[in-house]
Amino acid sequence: MAAPTRETVPSRLSRGRDAQDRPRAVGPVRLLWQAAAASRTGTGVLLTLELAESAVALTLPAVLGHTLDRLLAGERPVTLLALCGVLIAAEMLLAAAGALLTGVLGARGTAWLRSRTFTHLLAVGPRGAARFTPGDLVTRLGANATDAGTAPAAGAAAVATLVTPVGGLIALAVVDLWLAAVFLAGVPLLVLLLRAFARSSSESVGRYQETQGRIAATLVETLGGAATVAAAGTVGREQARVLRPLAELGAHGRRMWHVYGRAMVGSGILAPLLTTAVLATGGLRLAADAVSVGDLLAAARYCALAAGIGAFAGRLDALVRGRAAATRLTDVLAVPGVPHGRRRLPPTPGERPEQGRAPGRLELRDVALTRDGRTILDGVDLVVPGGTTMAVVGRSGSGKSLLAAVAGRLEDPERGEVLLDGVPLRDLGAEELRAEVGYAFERPALFGTTVGDAVGFGPHPPPRDEVRAAARAAGADGFVRRLPDGYDTAVATAPLSGGELQRLGLARAFAHAGRLLVLDDATSSLDSVTEMQVGRALAHEVRPGTRLLVAHRVSSAARADAVAWLDAGSIRAVGRHADLWHDPVYRAVFAADGPSGAAPVDNGPADTAPPKTGPAETGPAETRAAETGAEPSAPASREAPGTPAESGPAGQSGETR
Repeated sequence: MAAPTRETVPSRLSRGRDAQDRPRAVGPVRLLWQAAAASRTGTGVLLTLELAESAVALTLPAVLGHTLDRLLAGERPVTLLALCGVLIAAEMLLAAAGALLTGVLGARGTAWLRSRTFTHLLAVGPRGAARFTPGDLVTRLGANATDAGTAPAAGAAAVATLVTPVGGLIALAVVDLWLAAVFLAGVPLLVLLLRAFARSSSESVGRYQETQGRIAATLVETLGGAATVAAAGTVGREQARVLRPLAELGAHGRRMWHVYGRAMVGSGILAPLLTTAVLATGGLRLAADAVSVGDLLAAARYCALAAGIGAFAGRLDALVRGRAAATRLTDVLAVPGVPHGRRRLPPTPGERPEQGRAPGRLELRDVALTRDGRTILDGVDLVVPGGTTMAVVGRSGSGKSLLAAVAGRLEDPERGEVLLDGVPLRDLGAEELRAEVGYAFERPALFGTTVGDAVGFGPHPPPRDEVRAAARAAGADGFVRRLPDGYDTAVATAPLSGGELQRLGLARAFAHAGRLLVLDDATSSLDSVTEMQVGRALAHEVRPGTRLLVAHRVSSAARADAVAWLDAGSIRAVGRHADLWHDPVYRAVFAADGPSGAAPVDNGPADTAPPKTGPAETGPAETRAAETGAEPSAPASREAPGTPAESGPAGQSGETR
C-alpha cells in the first residue's frame, strides 16, 4: 500500500491580486524595516519618548549644577529645586512609558513577521514548504520571530541611547573644553569595544539559533512517532538523539554570554577610568577657578552619560539577535511562491443551459515529475471527461498521490501541462482554482475551533445547514450528533477514530465541492458499508463534477466510471474496471484472490502484498469479471471510455447489488 498522504493547508488566498506569486528578494535589514513600517506610528511615538527621555537626562545635570551653585551662594532657588523635581519625575514617567510601548511594539512586530512568513509559507505550496522540517519551522516562527519582532523597538531605543552619550559629550565640552578633551582620549577604546562586541555577538547568536532549530526539528519528529518509540522500547535512545546537540547549544549560549559579559566588564572598567580622569582634570580646573562646583557636578554626570556604553550595548545586543533571527525568516521568504494567473473557468452548464457537456474536463498532457533525482511521473497523458468518476490505481510508488497532487495543482509538473475545462491550471487565479478544485486526504487535518468549523473550513465557509448536509453525505452526521456538544464540540477534545476523521475530511471536501474533487485514498479507513454509502452520496448528493480517486481497494475501482492504471510513472491503460480485471497483471496490483480461493496471480514484483479479502474488498462486479474468460482489453485511447451516463451501470455495480 502506498505511503499515507498527509494533508497540507491550502494556500491562503490573496484578496484582489496574487501578491505572493513572485516575491521580491528581501534581506534581514529590509525585513526589519518593513516590520517597523507596519507599526510606524507606534515606532515614531517610541522614538519620540526615548528622545524626550534623553533630552531630560541631558538637561537635568545642568539644572542640578546651577542649583548647587545658587545654594552655595546662600540663595534659596525654589524654582530651580522644583524644576529638578519635575525633571526627575518626567524622566521616570518617560522611561516607564517607553518600556510599556516597547513591549507592545515587540508583540506587534512579532505578530506581523509571523503572519507574513506563515502566509508566504502557505503560498509556496507543499513542495516549497518541504524544504524545512516542521520543528525547524516551529523555531523560526516561534523564538526567531520573537527576537526579530523586538528589533524595530530596540532600534528606535538605540537611536535615543546613542543620542545620550553624544549629547553628554557635547554638554561636557560646553562646561569645559579640557574636560571634553580628556574624555575624547578614551573614546577610541569605547568604539573598539563596541565593534568587537557586535562582530562576536552576531556570529554566536546565529549559531545558537541554528542549533536551536535542529533540536526542535528532532523533537517534533520524535513526538510525532511517540507510539512507535514506546512500542519499540527506544525511549532512552530517542531522548539521547534529541538532546545530542544540547552540548553544542550550551557552548554557543555560553559564548553569547561570554561576549556580552566581556563587553560589560570592559565598559565597567573603562567608564570609571574615564570618569576618574575627567573628575581629576575637573578638580584642577576648579582649583584654577576655571569651573564652579556646580559645573564639576554637571561634568561628572555628563561624563557618566557619555560613557554609557552599557545601555547601548544592551540595545545593540537586541539588534544583533533580531538581525540574526530575521535572517532565518528571510530563508523562508526566499522560497518562491506558486505563480497564479488571472483567468477564470468557462461558465458551467448551470449558468448556460445551452452548453451541453458536463463541466470538469481534466487533461494531463505529457506530465513529468521527479523527486530526489528519481522520475516518478514520466510522460503522463490522461483525459477525464467532465462529470466522470475515475479511479487511479497502481502499485505502491507508482506515482498515484503525485498524480493526484498535480491534477489539482498542489504540485506543478516539471514538464507538461494540466488543464481544467480547457484552461491551464497555471493560468487560473488562486481563488478560482481553490473554489473549483477540492481535496480529501487519507489523513485529513482538522482546522477550526469546533467540529462544525472543521467541516466548513475553506475560503468561503458555507452556512450551517450546508455543513450538516455535507456531513450527512459523508456519513459523519450521526457520530457528530452523538458528541457531547454536537457540531459545537471542540476539535481538540473530540474522541475521533481514524474512520471518523476521514469522514469529516470527506464532509469538508463535499461542503466545498467544485468542478473537480480529488480523493487521495480518502476512504481507506472506512468499512465497506460506509464506503458504499459515501460513494452513493458522492454520486447523487454532492455538487456534480469530476471525481479523481486514488484507489487501493478493488471495490473503489469497481464503483468508478473508469480506471486509469498507473505503472512505473506512466499510464498503462485506461478502461472500465470489469474489462481491466481480465489482465492478471492488473489483478496483481490489488493482489486479489480468485473466486475459488486460489492463490493470487503473481505476474508482478515479488513484494506485492496479499489482498484484504472478503466483502469489504470484493463485490459482485469484480467476481463476475474474474469469472469471465475474455482476453485483457488494451484501450487505444487514454481517455475515459464514455460519459457517466454511458458507464453508469459499471460505476454502480458495487453499490446497488
